[in-house]
Amino acid sequence: MNNDKPPRVSVIILNYNGKLLIEECIKAVLAQTYNDYELIVVDNGSTDDSPDYIRKTFPDRLNIIELKTNLGFAEGNNVGIEEAKGHYVALLNNDAVADQQWLERLIAAAEASGKGFGMWASKILFYDDKNIIDTAGHLMYPDGLNRGRGKGETDSGQYDKMEEVFFPSGCAALYLREVLALIGGFDKDFFAYGDDTDIGLKAQLSGWKCLYVPDAVVYHKSSATAGLYSPFKAYLVERNRIWILIKYFPLSRIIFSLYYTSLRYLFQAYGALAGKGSAGRFVEGASRKALFGVLAKAYCDAFRKIPLMIQKRIAFKKNIRVSSQEFSLWLQKYRISAEEISLRD
Repeated sequence: MNNDKPPRVSVIILNYNGKLLIEECIKAVLAQTYNDYELIVVDNGSTDDSPDYIRKTFPDRLNIIELKTNLGFAEGNNVGIEEAKGHYVALLNNDAVADQQWLERLIAAAEASGKGFGMWASKILFYDDKNIIDTAGHLMYPDGLNRGRGKGETDSGQYDKMEEVFFPSGCAALYLREVLALIGGFDKDFFAYGDDTDIGLKAQLSGWKCLYVPDAVVYHKSSATAGLYSPFKAYLVERNRIWILIKYFPLSRIIFSLYYTSLRYLFQAYGALAGKGSAGRFVEGASRKALFGVLAKAYCDAFRKIPLMIQKRIAFKKNIRVSSQEFSLWLQKYRISAEEISLRD
């Protein structure tokens, strides 16, 4: 790391009770072939002695910020972004392990991208099976829910082309720090899940594009912190996708979304009965009644804050540089089907 001048990139790792995960993650960053960076670890109120462990294991190798309570993915990363000095900001989950050339390849792509690009997406593979894709950029269902492109597919080179995607996964993403400042960072009300959708849409609506960099590879121990199909995750995903709708979708698309949500629920109901998809995995560890309870709570809490989301929609309107027609074209270009988002793991 170069301490004589501001770093080209600030790498931010958000940690919550990740003592068993964080060492491998940090070691992979410290082993990067690209060395013009600073490393910031934001500890989100861990109760497993993570901060002390990090200090003892990596003395003088990073900047650690301790938060008193868990502020969630969104606000925790905002704290790190405020501390960042780099021209770029790279986010990396504490349950992710970066390939040695991850930063080098992201920065090379970013420097060659030209004007108009403010986000860069990594190829994210599953840690336990490095031939299976977790995310190759993100797709969006027309009711505000998102899913990783290629998720669950065998990596046979089908996503090895550098190309535009909708937005990156917050698990391993690169942003221009200037863009994050202009659009206001992450929405702390989201807490976790859907927050990378929120910031991706804010950037796109403000005129900033995203480039997928297939040779910037990260291996992800998926949902190691929150649990793959936990009730907490299911609640946040459904609540936050409603807020995404209210904050960013054109009114006509909000109305149409009711149809798409109904269609998705039909597929998920089948999945819960047949043991397929996220609903099927959820009821393996809980009951169908619990699933309905999670959805009810998500809707109640989402609707309670709709007035606040409308205020945020109005405040953000001045930043919008694209038309409703262009938004609709995005939903066609980066769309995922109801069947795939509901029935594929």
